[in-house]
Amino acid sequence: MINCLIVDDEPLALDIIEDYISKIPFLKLYKRLQNPIEALSLVQEQKIDLVFLDVQMPELTGIQFLKIANGKCKVILTTAYPEYALDGYEHNVVDYLLKPIAFDRFYKAAQKAQDVLCNVASQPVPAEPVVAPNTIYNPSFIFVKTEYKIQKIYLDDILFIEGLKDYISIYTKTERIITLQSMKKIDEALPNHLFVRVHKSYIVALDKIESIERSRIFIGDKIIPIGDTHRDNFFKQIEDKNV
Repeated sequence: MINCLIVDDEPLALDIIEDYISKIPFLKLYKRLQNPIEALSLVQEQKIDLVFLDVQMPELTGIQFLKIANGKCKVILTTAYPEYALDGYEHNVVDYLLKPIAFDRFYKAAQKAQDVLCNVASQPVPAEPVVAPNTIYNPSFIFVKTEYKIQKIYLDDILFIEGLKDYISIYTKTERIITLQSMKKIDEALPNHLFVRVHKSYIVALDKIESIERSRIFIGDKIIPIGDTHRDNFFKQIEDKNV
């Protein structure tokens, strides 16, 4: 049984989530609260497994709550504002529910929380995926924060990534996308069987390489240099894929 807490400053939202929890056999409502500071104290003192947490609250925002709670419980964010999604995932939230919340979507989030909590219970040291600050992890796509929006990029569309001081350019089959983050973080977020760092300023998609000539990689009309510090690892990955 998953011990749940609802934190929302809107009574109607509390009523809806409480009703949804009552319909799911593996969830048990511990308490519903409008004050996030009181909820934070409860999380620190009691065994709360899962918190359904609103983002926009006057005393303490949901993101501030996550930072202070520091992983003491699992969290599903509930909000009417999609722009907070990336901030939530940076703090390893289980899921992100946009209001108005449909029951089927709520149930899927609850199942995800059940899976996560079961894994935590069965593994002494849970393995979490490494996620770049402006990136949401998924095995087939990433979300990156650009200047005006959050953009979904399918991994299969990425040709290569170029680092330019404080930001990176992601080159896809159709466009160039600029996002403010480091090469190190995006490198950690990408699956290493699909992408490889070949230079301090370049990451390439292995399956998009058309040819290699000495210290140069050819992808379309782009010529990418192979750096000395990355040479051995790159050619080892290429050799591993030889048939």
